[in-house]
Amino acid sequence: MTDFPKDDIVVLVNRDGMGQADAELSHKLFKTWLNMLDLDDRLPRTICFYAEGARMACTGSPVLEELASLTEKGVELIVCTTCLNHYGILDSLAVGTAGGMKEIVEAQWSAGKVLTL
Repeated sequence: MTDFPKDDIVVLVNRDGMGQADAELSHKLFKTWLNMLDLDDRLPRTICFYAEGARMACTGSPVLEELASLTEKGVELIVCTTCLNHYGILDSLAVGTAGGMKEIVEAQWSAGKVLTL
């Protein structure tokens, strides 16, 4: 298995949680995954949130604490502005930066590895 340095990994989150499960389980899985990242020294450079995944960075999200902790460790969070506007939650963005698809594509192209949850 190849270890990629932090600067080479970008994670894409396009669901309101992780996996195809009911909300309680998918939120629990995502929370656990983020906690495992937080405990590890192999953090991604950027996590991009789009589609329903944009909800994960907004007020009321069950993973705000975990995301805030990752940003304190230098992980960049980019949240799709188009998606936030579509769901009417732009004013609810609690962590990360609202960005366009241009920023998300740039993050992908500059990464050595892109992971989609």
